[in-house]
Amino acid sequence: MTSALFWFRRDLRDHDNAGLFHALKAANVVYCVFVFDRDILRELPTKADRRVEFIWESVAQLKAALQQAGGDLIVRHAAAVTEIPALAKQLGVTEVHANEDYEPAARTRDDTVAAALEKSGIAFRTWKDQVIFAKDEVLTQGGTPFSVFTPYKNAWIKLRTDFHFQPYPVWKYAHSLAEPPFESPLPTLEGLGFRRTNILSLVPAGMAGANTLRDDFIDRMERYADSRDYPAVKGGSYLSMHNRFGTISIRELAGIAWAETLRRKNPGAETWLSELIWRDFYFQIIWHHPNAATSAFKSEYDAIKWPGKPAHFRAWCEGRTGYPIVDAGMRQLNFTGFMHNRLRMIVASFLVKDLLIDWRKGEQYFAEHLNDFDLSANNGGWQWAASTGCDAQPYFRIFHPVNQSEKFDPQGAFIRRYVPEMRSVPDEHLHSPWNMTPLEQQACNIIIGKDYPAPIVDHAVQRVKALALYKGVKGAPAEED
Repeated sequence: MTSALFWFRRDLRDHDNAGLFHALKAANVVYCVFVFDRDILRELPTKADRRVEFIWESVAQLKAALQQAGGDLIVRHAAAVTEIPALAKQLGVTEVHANEDYEPAARTRDDTVAAALEKSGIAFRTWKDQVIFAKDEVLTQGGTPFSVFTPYKNAWIKLRTDFHFQPYPVWKYAHSLAEPPFESPLPTLEGLGFRRTNILSLVPAGMAGANTLRDDFIDRMERYADSRDYPAVKGGSYLSMHNRFGTISIRELAGIAWAETLRRKNPGAETWLSELIWRDFYFQIIWHHPNAATSAFKSEYDAIKWPGKPAHFRAWCEGRTGYPIVDAGMRQLNFTGFMHNRLRMIVASFLVKDLLIDWRKGEQYFAEHLNDFDLSANNGGWQWAASTGCDAQPYFRIFHPVNQSEKFDPQGAFIRRYVPEMRSVPDEHLHSPWNMTPLEQQACNIIIGKDYPAPIVDHAVQRVKALALYKGVKGAPAEED
């Protein structure tokens, strides 16, 4: 009789789960555990963290599903690096299984757990689950990691087979699921030291929530390529949080996108598949270049001395920059924990290239507030916007906040939703309200500088300063004509 412990992390589902499948296939008895990791939770800046509540709700669903299948979920509130080895020893298992994690801190944690387990004669086995391709599976012809997306995508597609989208048949071995020899109730959210938020009114949690959003998106997928850039339109998949915490399988999502692309030449599905490949791309970047988590991928840009003002950073965080599209995006983030992808690019460019503030400050703010925060994607996106990363936009391409606003929120529906001060401003002035005359401001019942901030910087002036900063870095490419 062999026994094993499966450690759930960012894979909160009982189906199509690679690590769970391998654990059940290898052992006669499999216990399951999830740890609310004190080492992670104590670093969170607020006890009203939407992600913790979402995880708690998803864990509750997972526990109920495992109980229905004949097993259970042991739930602990502890430091995972000590709790997993102690629990494995207590249960008398010979193996601990988990799905791979690619972030630097997670790799250090797993190495520590593996070393502790080895001292007790317990094997630690990890499996690929949160990506289609990982680590060294997609390399250049020279055998090196890709640092540019398009050739990576082409190689990804060439390597792909139907096998890569096939689900792992967990149900086939579910008879090995076992109840632990002790009670393990789910601690309350309050018992973990956290309180309720507005997350469940924004995103349905758990496997059931993931399925609901998946089905909704499939009906809209064909329009994704055209609608995804407009924040006032329901254009995205809204599955990023479920992707982050693994309440749905990446194989399922990529398989749907691939099938839709082939079967109907669906342009929306093709674009969405490209976004999922970007996700794989950033995971392999952080795996091969863990230093990028804290430093510029293009190391020469670490020489930049960012002159931005703390007061400007606070205004950016609070949505008080005087640029409506930037402020709307930041207020959406603060109120919901979500930010539309186009807006992420706009506000990031504005922080770095208008306010001249170190991209790492913005990255950290996103890390604290985004519901779907994922180190690899967040870091990759910020370094793209800051022109310091792999496959980044050249430093001399700078988003114009007014042009972006006029193009992607032309009627101002999104701006008016999150910047209610602007509701009575006519469309022609909505994107640059400081250009209204005093009489026009009075007519709209809004005084710029009083009811809504005047711009804290002049974009044209700041653009020149940004270009000078980047040009001053040794090795920076020449500016295009």
